[in-house]
Amino acid sequence: MSELPRIASAEVIIHGVLKIIFKDGYEGVVDLRPLIAKRGVFEWLRDPKHFEHLTVDEYGHSLGWIDNEGYEIDLGADSLRRDCERQAEIHKLMVV
Repeated sequence: MSELPRIASAEVIIHGVLKIIFKDGYEGVVDLRPLIAKRGVFEWLRDPKHFEHLTVDEYGHSLGWIDNEGYEIDLGADSLRRDCERQAEIHKLMVV
């Protein structure tokens, strides 16, 4: 059984796009703009200033933001890893 992915660090590349380094050394880029465009719970992240206030969970299980009302908007490390890998594959197909 393999260990669940854990996030070592994350940084904003541009509004809606993150570079994530996982504790196993994998580095990926994930485009969250389609998710933010869905609005709902992600509406608050449409403001670039809000998106910049990214934090990584103490144990690397997730990353997220705290909105103005104190609600946490978080994304799990496992789904972020999956999305990084999928988006990397799509990018490879487009470049070839």
